[in-house]
Amino acid sequence: MSNRDMSYQAVMARKNEIMMSSMGMDYSDYISSPVAFDFERMMRDTGYSMEEILRIQQETKVGNTPLYELRNLTLAVRKISPKGKGAVILVKDEAANASGSFKARRASLSVYEAARKGYRGVVAATSGNYGAAVASQAAQRNLKTIILQEVYDSRGVGQPEIIEKGRACEAYGAEVLKLTVGPELFYMQLRTLEETGFFNASLYTPYGIRGIESLGYEIAQQTQKMYGKAPDVVVVTHAGGGNLTGTARGLLQAGSPSTRIVGCSVDLHGLHMASDHDFNRKSFTTGHTGFGVPFAVWPDRTDVPRNAARSLRYMDEYHIVSQGEVFYITELLTKIEGLERGPAGNTSLTAAVSLARQMDQDQIIVVQETEYTGAGKHQNAELSFARENGIEVRRGDPVENVPGKSIVIPERLEQVQSQIQNLDHLRLEYLGNAARQLVPDAWTEKDIAFLAEDIKKDPQWIKENFLTHLN
Repeated sequence: MSNRDMSYQAVMARKNEIMMSSMGMDYSDYISSPVAFDFERMMRDTGYSMEEILRIQQETKVGNTPLYELRNLTLAVRKISPKGKGAVILVKDEAANASGSFKARRASLSVYEAARKGYRGVVAATSGNYGAAVASQAAQRNLKTIILQEVYDSRGVGQPEIIEKGRACEAYGAEVLKLTVGPELFYMQLRTLEETGFFNASLYTPYGIRGIESLGYEIAQQTQKMYGKAPDVVVVTHAGGGNLTGTARGLLQAGSPSTRIVGCSVDLHGLHMASDHDFNRKSFTTGHTGFGVPFAVWPDRTDVPRNAARSLRYMDEYHIVSQGEVFYITELLTKIEGLERGPAGNTSLTAAVSLARQMDQDQIIVVQETEYTGAGKHQNAELSFARENGIEVRRGDPVENVPGKSIVIPERLEQVQSQIQNLDHLRLEYLGNAARQLVPDAWTEKDIAFLAEDIKKDPQWIKENFLTHLN
């Protein structure tokens, strides 16, 4: 190993080789062209049934989390809704998982697979919640864990939320490599995988996505048991897309094809996540547009050649909320429902409050996750950090929120209004990215069929709305 070229260029050139050896999965087996591959076969080849996934997760304190009706919040929403409106709001309390978030589900299957295949340890690159989940699961399977975490800007300043998550990773026994923001993250991940021979427990492998399918499956079953029907809407916090993809696939497996899947992100338009200047000008490390939009319009990433998180395949609507609105709902959840949960995990709840006002009272809207809170993850710590970085924090109308400059917290519940995004615009952007991989003149009918599935449209839509407009 010592004779190998470990320069950035050389390591990145070995990406596919490293991925194959660190997972035991050859992505090239599924690829038919630069844009198309057999997604469903790739997912099936993980080899796990839903029954097996549920059993594996039960072994390590994951799953079977409670589904609560938020009665007081539902009543509050109905008071500000038109007559007959105000859907029942339920929350799936994923903070009850080992490690305190839904990411325990993604980690459970990846770590189990690593142990089954005989790897000595696991590696993951993450802002923190997933790292804690991987470390918690690995501790229970007697595997070592290395977490790579972007913590600091060039001044050596780290966000309290990220530092708290790193502390959690270390508490579960992980070695945490703390990096500055920039392109070195995935380089260091690849290098670490190559040097250790550990399993690649990436967020976006088929194992990571299959692990989340149990969440959607449980939601469908619990809602059916409680109300005698499937949920009308499930709201999912959207970042890299794995949460939404896995949940939607689980709902489908449970026989809930009519459930509307709504993705939600925090509005951080204008802030670049790889920018040293912008890194500490956000109050949420995930669940925001800086991940949600790029990962939707081109899912394939450095650490996974064929990303299993493909949100446009399953998303029916995409909503955006402001940081201030999330902080307001976080405080409200604590004060009227007695649930203190981390702000980032309340992103989808914020959108649900807005959506519930437009739905009938006999309809059901499920918020699909919560996450634990702690010293650095608490809204007070996050708002204090914002002020320290020159961001204005005040009460008022949240439409005045400016990402990176001001956080405007609503004064009244009726000011919480999510903004629906144009999914067709994102679909066209996705097709534009596909065209950069393979010129549209070379697209076969098989390519077009794959792309149609990937954006939840039929092939004719692509021909009429994209191909006919090309010069």
